[in-house]
Amino acid sequence: MIDRELLLSIIKNLETELKALDLWEATMPPAQAFESEIPFFHDTMQFHQWLQWVFIARFRAIIEGEHELPARCDIAPMAEEYFKTKALYADPVIGLLRRFDQQFSATGDAASGS
Repeated sequence: MIDRELLLSIIKNLETELKALDLWEATMPPAQAFESEIPFFHDTMQFHQWLQWVFIARFRAIIEGEHELPARCDIAPMAEEYFKTKALYADPVIGLLRRFDQQFSATGDAASGS
């Protein structure tokens, strides 16, 4: 069973780490940035923006609303690629995303969350 409280804790820590890296934004991207059909909205947002405005926001809503969780989550590899090109110490962010992803591979009952 996926531990929803653990997922929320990871999300809170992820927010803290993005703020520490000065990658947390006060202003939401324009509405059309959310209309992308490309994975990670790569054509309309930087990855850290997508983490904040899409990934964190959606997972928070799913978890807090007790909605069904997705069957899998593989965000860490994208984070690894993105942060390779940045002059930032992003290991904590990547580590948190790995832990998040692992929650979905640790159980065969991931989709239902029960």
